[in-house]
Amino acid sequence: MIFGRGRLPAAVAAFESAVRAQDADAAEKAFGQLTGTVGKAKDAELHEAGPRLAAVLSEVPPGPRSVVAVVIGACVERGADPAACAPAVLTAAREAFEAAAVFCERWAAAGRGELPSHEGEGLEEADFERIGFEPVMAWQSLPQYEMACVAMLNSPAVRRNTPGRAELREAVARVQALTDEPFKCLAYALVVLDDEPFVAIDRATGTGFALRGSGIGDNFQLHTLLADALVGGGHLPGEAPSAEAVAMCRDKPGQTPTTGSFNLVGADGEWIWNEGNPSDIPVVDGVRLVVLDPPSYQRSWPAGRFFPGMTGELVFQRVLAPQESAALLAQVAEPARR
Repeated sequence: MIFGRGRLPAAVAAFESAVRAQDADAAEKAFGQLTGTVGKAKDAELHEAGPRLAAVLSEVPPGPRSVVAVVIGACVERGADPAACAPAVLTAAREAFEAAAVFCERWAAAGRGELPSHEGEGLEEADFERIGFEPVMAWQSLPQYEMACVAMLNSPAVRRNTPGRAELREAVARVQALTDEPFKCLAYALVVLDDEPFVAIDRATGTGFALRGSGIGDNFQLHTLLADALVGGGHLPGEAPSAEAVAMCRDKPGQTPTTGSFNLVGADGEWIWNEGNPSDIPVVDGVRLVVLDPPSYQRSWPAGRFFPGMTGELVFQRVLAPQESAALLAQVAEPARR
């Protein structure tokens, strides 16, 4: 979205007043001023605007509500308090996904065939009456809500303390089940783990390592950080990822090529695919258990963060006592044949 020049505080005040007065004409005018000024606003103005817009978000009509959520997300990305903004945005997103599921069900019941695009391609005027205005608007708003929610969930404070994540996750899953759209960014953001205990066990030697991870968006990122902690830390042989690759998996912008150090296997004997995320890894005795095998083939990928705005971390804690590793390894199924 491209925003023009202007003064944000006055636009926010006008928008607040119009929304609370339910003055549609004034709200439409103020909405145009709002979206036309936020892009060139100063950081201090955005810090104030985000929570103020979040406070009226539930009163904004369904049409522009998702765009206002994106504006709030832009404020958070520039330093507005995510904890103050997130509850309203996540609630609005949940309501939109719930209404979008109704849209999908009614669309199918009407025999309309392939779902329309979120931009409206495939929608007919009669669909608004047949299906309902709010479900239609909700369907069209989902990409905006995905963007706004990820901006909120980049914050560890939001991921740890903001209620409603489970309900939003259920609403997203329902829409996923009714469509062929993965909403992958939002689905992954909603299951990011924080302060999560991991244990990695080298199958060849039986040596286990305790680690703790936060803000890791996918298993490509996990794999790189794990190789840095264990190979780069001198605990296992092999070629460690470069310092640049590790930094990009933590908080440095960009991506750089790296090569896999392990084949990752879960306690169920199944491969832990890099394309998945850490929440998929089976838990054993309260920890995400990863068994390390030699790579079955050389695999390279661009090291970096699945969520560029989210800081990732995997901290090495200790080498497990041999009996601890043996007890965990005894619970690991035989590797699935490939």
